[in-house]
Amino acid sequence: MMTWTPLHGHPYEPIPYHPNRIPVEQALAASAVLRARMDERRTVRMFATDPVPEQLVLDAIAVANTAPSGAHQQPWTFVLVEDPEVRARIREAAEAEERISYGGRLGEEWLSALRPLGTDEHKPHLTDAPYLLVVFQQRYGLRADGTTYKHYYGDESVGIAVGMLLTALHLAGLAALTHTPSPMKFLGEVLARPRNEKAFAVIPIGYPADDSVVPNLTRKSLDQVLVRV
Repeated sequence: MMTWTPLHGHPYEPIPYHPNRIPVEQALAASAVLRARMDERRTVRMFATDPVPEQLVLDAIAVANTAPSGAHQQPWTFVLVEDPEVRARIREAAEAEERISYGGRLGEEWLSALRPLGTDEHKPHLTDAPYLLVVFQQRYGLRADGTTYKHYYGDESVGIAVGMLLTALHLAGLAALTHTPSPMKFLGEVLARPRNEKAFAVIPIGYPADDSVVPNLTRKSLDQVLVRV
């Protein structure tokens, strides 16, 4: 297996790419199944403590790692947190920030937007779900000798990777939540991440609890989000 290294200054080296073209009928059938499966995806905040095969999570991270990125910099780091003590520290710090946020820091407009979701400062999912994945964005590249190089379109790149991660987890029968406590600086400190990384999202992963509930929400229809030109 080849090890990735930064490509700055390397010449363009094209290689053939000829994936098999899926027959139209087969493609339409697969597309319809995927659309139906993904329409079932919901953000879950109530997790069972049942164990989850680690390979399912590793495979989903591997899928996320195939995401396109600006200048192929792949500016992401996935930190899989299983240690109960570390997770307890993350929950304690996150809930401390959330108490301030829900206590007024967010402002009434933001709190009003959150109200239909039923969220509050309590974050049991951070310790209940069998896996906790913290996604970090590398703001710039950091070489072993301490020198740096620029990354491009970092927010967009990591956002796409997280979207692919959530898709892969759902298709594997798992539930997930994108939790973004604000501010998130404490995550880099608790997990001892290097100076070029900033937390992007905290993602509990597992199976929904037997008594799990979700908000009664409706997604926009295709007509509401699609513009034909």
